Amino acid sequence: MSLIVLIIACTIAAYLLGSIPTAIWYGEAYFGIDVRKHGSGNAGATNTFRVLGKRAGTVVLLIDAIKGWVATSIALMMYYGHLIGWEECQNLKLLFGFAAVLGHIFPVFSNFKGGKGVATLLGMVMSVHPEAALVCMVIFFLVFISFNYVSLGAIIASLSFPILLLLKAFGPENTLVIVFGFLLFGMIVITHRKNIVRLIKGQESKISLRSKKA
Repeated sequence: MSLIVLIIACTIAAYLLGSIPTAIWYGEAYFGIDVRKHGSGNAGATNTFRVLGKRAGTVVLLIDAIKGWVATSIALMMYYGHLIGWEECQNLKLLFGFAAVLGHIFPVFSNFKGGKGVATLLGMVMSVHPEAALVCMVIFFLVFISFNYVSLGAIIASLSFPILLLLKAFGPENTLVIVFGFLLFGMIVITHRKNIVRLIKGQESKISLRSKKA
């Protein structure tokens, strides 16, 4: 098998991995509920938190993040298998990770209607740049805890990733990774465009980590 054919096959595999509709399958298997018919109608971790609770939401979040990490790390397997060099590995991480995120947003297993890609994107950046990804996670939780808006935390955290890579503490970094980071931020903005409108109007739903009192 030529390298080009292998890369194409791995890209398709990454997309299919990202396409696994965790929220839908988990909700139907353990609760008999299709999360797309409740809450915001979105097949992602946030709506799972809203509809099925914190435990179910956490499970979906972790699995969706793992999808992104595994798909992106296919490039590492190729590198350690001496099929590609380190620079090619870094570039292919972006390709495979992006394919997984696209799979999550447009999953072939659920009529191309999936989640917004945040958790899968998190898994991707954990593979691409773990240090910056951890800082982004802290930023997300600080925003979320402060305002109780998952969407706001996701948008700010996704913007933080490429900005962090511009700092010397996280570089020098591949310029392509930085550019790709800003493109991914743009994609997050697009998938959250309705949330942004609701945030501006003060109509966005809040989610609290604290249990409600009876």
